[in-house]
Amino acid sequence: MKKSITVQSKGLTIGVDLGDTHSVVCVLGEDGEVRKRMKVATSKTAFQKLFGSLPTSRVVLEAGTHSPWVSRQLKSQGHEVLVANARRVRLIYENPNKSDHIDAESLGRVGRIDPKLLAPVQHRELEQQSHLAILRSRDAAVKARTLLVNHVRGAVKAVGARLPRCSSSAFAGKARSHVPAELATAVGGLMDLITVVTGEIQQLDRTIDQVAREHYPVADKLMQIPGVGLLSAMRFVLTLQDPRRFRRNRSVGAFIGLTPRRGQSGRCDPQKRISKAGDSALRWTLLQCSHYILGPFGPDSDLKRHGQKLSQRGGKNSKKRALVAVARRLAVLMLSLWKTGEKYEPLRHANTAALSA
Repeated sequence: MKKSITVQSKGLTIGVDLGDTHSVVCVLGEDGEVRKRMKVATSKTAFQKLFGSLPTSRVVLEAGTHSPWVSRQLKSQGHEVLVANARRVRLIYENPNKSDHIDAESLGRVGRIDPKLLAPVQHRELEQQSHLAILRSRDAAVKARTLLVNHVRGAVKAVGARLPRCSSSAFAGKARSHVPAELATAVGGLMDLITVVTGEIQQLDRTIDQVAREHYPVADKLMQIPGVGLLSAMRFVLTLQDPRRFRRNRSVGAFIGLTPRRGQSGRCDPQKRISKAGDSALRWTLLQCSHYILGPFGPDSDLKRHGQKLSQRGGKNSKKRALVAVARRLAVLMLSLWKTGEKYEPLRHANTAALSA
């Protein structure tokens, strides 16, 4: 949901350059002059003490690892908080004499003059943040298991043997007996570790299912679309947070980074690759859903027909472009179902066109 942001005319403007252990704070007065510079520990106690002693102000900080909890804490203390989009800020205050103090002052000055230049982001609530962390923990566990499985397979091939084909979840049980005796010491412990990681992934899957049933019933609406599973639906909901933030459903494609970048100048308007500006995990998830929709097991639907039509045009990278186009249209469809709560109709546009013909 977009909130109106007014230009600061009265009061203090505070720029904060967040660091992992210490952060730099620059306080600007109503006249734009630097009132104070200070360094504070990046901890809840230190921030509460410092900003509790300051009058209500506009605080500007850059999106990063610590910005979610910092923004929530400062808002609870009555301050107006602007979290600057890191992609935009980098272009604003790039300076050959870069330092934490200059960064903090630059953030404050831009936030004081025109906050829209910061392209402010809204951090999710703590509950949503904790739920999204479950999905990200699962992602990390899956990547770790894949790395371990690939290492074991490679080690076995190096001695002239091979392990049977099987899923990652069944790997430890099926492959253990096929490990050569000379590698028992080298990979035996890794097999145990793969078993532990697999058990943790299964537990996280159960937790995600429970969270979805208790907090996000809208996931069932999104899962009506073939190719969209529980993990895909939950990632979509937790990343977007609120469907009302998009006045036009088509805007979600740009938010996720599935729309082409533009470099128009005069008569020159070259066709570029997608921006990849949004959440990379959600973008990857939607592309995987598109693979299923356009694949041999995907049922007939408007989405599939749209992708097939683009693929048949031929040309360089036509199939990749079709995949991206389907992912973008899938995101628009998921947002529409989320807003309206309607039942998914696979051939809605095709049937409408047939009736009007």
